[in-house]
Amino acid sequence: MEKSKVYFTDFRTSVGVSLTEKLQKLIRRAGIGTIDMDGKFVAIKMHFGEMGNLAFLRPNYARAVADVVKEQGGKPFLTDCNTLYPGYRKNALDHLYCAEVNGFNYMTTGCQIIIGDGLRGTDDVAVPVPNGTIFTEALIGRAVMDADVFISLTHFKGHEATGFGGALKNIGMGCGSRAGKMQQHNSGKPHVIADRCRTCRRCATECGSDAISYETGKAVIHEDLCKGCGRCIGACAFDAIENTNENANEILGEKIAEYSAAVCAGRPCFHISLVQDISPNCDCHGENDAPILPDVGMFASFDPVALDQACADACLSSVPLPNSQLSDNLIKPGWHRYHDNFRDSNPNIRWKETLSHAEEIGLGTREYELIRMR
Repeated sequence: MEKSKVYFTDFRTSVGVSLTEKLQKLIRRAGIGTIDMDGKFVAIKMHFGEMGNLAFLRPNYARAVADVVKEQGGKPFLTDCNTLYPGYRKNALDHLYCAEVNGFNYMTTGCQIIIGDGLRGTDDVAVPVPNGTIFTEALIGRAVMDADVFISLTHFKGHEATGFGGALKNIGMGCGSRAGKMQQHNSGKPHVIADRCRTCRRCATECGSDAISYETGKAVIHEDLCKGCGRCIGACAFDAIENTNENANEILGEKIAEYSAAVCAGRPCFHISLVQDISPNCDCHGENDAPILPDVGMFASFDPVALDQACADACLSSVPLPNSQLSDNLIKPGWHRYHDNFRDSNPNIRWKETLSHAEEIGLGTREYELIRMR
């Protein structure tokens, strides 16, 4: 397979030129104009941020993309699917309220917001997975699949289970209905190492399943309630929680790749990632820690695998920011350095397997040509 083209520009601008204009210039240069959108429904998949989180992409970027879609005759809408955990995005009403509080509405984005899997997260459709080795079908939000054209608009950041949240995470996990998310998250259940537990209760606060109790004075995870999302692992500052299935995060990444392939198959797709405010954990958290790396820039491609690889490579070559989770880890006595900014931030993660599996099933290639634009 030949190299895919990935277009890149940094966040520098000239006086009188806004970042949103620069983003529009980037996506036009990357070829979004070659997609026939005339009269077509165009889904722009993004993350509206959990309540209390401030690292998510500003709605201004969504409007910039939506305006380009409308210039091409398309009918854009922003979309995301409901979450498994009981935060502010677990059903369509709460999800829309959260989006509104975080600044997403018709006035700010220029298009409507549709929650992809409906009121309760049950409005999904079984979509064939091309070349799938784990799934034959993926449960995807119906509104996502009803669109004629699919665009992913991703905040590229760290993640406590998958290493980073990039285009594939935004597409695969993000477009899965609640049942689809359950299918992806059920590869393994975490376990508490009792003698390391400090009873700080941070894990229970982060748990979206009410699966953690303190009956014995130490944290106990009840497997019958646990969804296997791994948020507790990322929350624990004392390495007291581990996954009993050593391959769980690897399998999670492969499942995300297969769900992404299901979403993208058979229709025009285009992918955009903004590597900024690189928080150590997902935007699904009700908070965001300080960025672990400096802002890098904006990327765009027709290939989501090449896009994620290019964004990851840019992050791996970046210098950790001081006073961050990553830099704090690196100065710990006896810290085993992975020479991987994602693993040094969250050592339990796996991320390369996601891209390798996506490449194996034909979703894209990790080989890319980076085309820089000023």
